[in-house]
Amino acid sequence: MKQRFVIVFFLSLSTVSYASEQPSGQPVLVEATGEAHLGEMDTPKEVMARARRDAQNKAVEKAVGAFIKSHTLVSNNQVAEDLVYASVRGKIEKTEIIQEGWDEKDRNLYRVKLKVLVEPVYPEKGQGISLKVSLSKSVLKEGEEAKVFYQANNDCYIYIFSIAADGSVTLLLPNSVDKDNHVTPGKAYEFPPAGNPIRLQAMFLPGYKEKFAEERIKIIATKNEEAIVPLGFQEGMVKVYDAKSTGLVSELVKRLSQLEPSDWAEASAVYKIVK
Repeated sequence: MKQRFVIVFFLSLSTVSYASEQPSGQPVLVEATGEAHLGEMDTPKEVMARARRDAQNKAVEKAVGAFIKSHTLVSNNQVAEDLVYASVRGKIEKTEIIQEGWDEKDRNLYRVKLKVLVEPVYPEKGQGISLKVSLSKSVLKEGEEAKVFYQANNDCYIYIFSIAADGSVTLLLPNSVDKDNHVTPGKAYEFPPAGNPIRLQAMFLPGYKEKFAEERIKIIATKNEEAIVPLGFQEGMVKVYDAKSTGLVSELVKRLSQLEPSDWAEASAVYKIVK
């Protein structure tokens, strides 16, 4: 008798749109504090430079967060997620030192506070990786099975997630049965593949009392194999994971924002599960 694996997911049928069709491209002014310690082999000049770089990196991270929030993905007039704009990067235009100096209590600690003007940098259309994704059914009854169909235009590595209403992220592929997540350009794939013991079965979150659930499948494609799996996302075998037991969308966004925009892409399929 073959062992039967169950991967659960939560999806919704809804119209997806962007809060704004084009990014405004407006730079933002942010403040950030950086610090560095003086080691035995360091010179004060090297420590000061490290502290400034630390402040600049933190400023860019804050600015990118602002860019993402200004371009929210909307589903059925409700905020869905900001993952699609995580590819935005920040470019430092101007830097002003507000305050700097050695800590009064720890004379080996140098701290600098900067005011930084950061300009958003978005990937150009038509470059990098593009994805297509669909599912076999638009509305699923609890317990029904479905398949994910996807295709990429370039050689890349595919990561398939289910994202629940509470923001929890469950990893579907790669998994303990299917570890190979590399795809070739133009080839159509399905998950689970034919003859595979894994099944995608629609289920509600534990304790969910509503008559339907709206969630989605998210596919991430990266040019190189990335360490996305160790971020705390549990594998969707048999168990249903909530926000307390698996990784969150914010963790996924943070990891992707560290990649070059042309080195990754994302696509979603949104469905509804009914009782």
